[in-house]
Amino acid sequence: MGQMSLAQQAECQRFAKKSLQDRFLEEMDAVMPWAELLELVEPHYPKDEQGRKPVGLGIMPRLYFAPHRFALSDPAAEDALYDSAALRRFGGIDLGRAPAPDETTILNFRHLLEAHDICGRMLDTVNLFLGRRGKRIATGTIVDATILQAPSSTKNEKKERDPEMHRTRKGNQWH
Repeated sequence: MGQMSLAQQAECQRFAKKSLQDRFLEEMDAVMPWAELLELVEPHYPKDEQGRKPVGLGIMPRLYFAPHRFALSDPAAEDALYDSAALRRFGGIDLGRAPAPDETTILNFRHLLEAHDICGRMLDTVNLFLGRRGKRIATGTIVDATILQAPSSTKNEKKERDPEMHRTRKGNQWH
C-alpha cells in the first residue's frame, strides 16, 4: 500500500476500536479467493479504450460482494462508500485520490457479470475455495415461535380436529 493521503489520515486515531463491520470485512477479505475471482472477470472487464476510464478491476468484485452482505441497493452502496471508512478500506478506495464508484458504475458491473454468466461461476469458486478450508456459506429461515392465546379446543367450526392446531405447555399452563 502506498503513502496515506490526507483523506485517509483523518481516520488514524490512537484509541480507535474496530467495529463489527470492520471485523467482518477483514475476515471476508482474508477468506475470499480474490485472485481467482479477478481471473473470471478480467477477460470481460472494459479496457480504458474510449469513454470514461473504468474503475480499477480490483475494486469492483469487492463492491459486488460487500453490498450483498449488508443488504445495500446500488444507491445505498454508493452512499455507504462515502459514509463508511471500513467499506472504503475493504474496497481499496482512497477519496483523496479518486471518487468512490457511483451507483451506475456498480449497476453496470453487476450487469456485466450477468451478461457473461459470471455470477454463478463466482459463487461456485467461492464455495469450492471455502469448502477446501472447512467453511461453508449457508442460508436459513428465522421462524417466529411466539405462543398465542387461543381457545382451549383444538376443533374447528365443523367440530372436527384441526390438523394445524396444536397445544403446547409453557410452565404449568397449556396454550
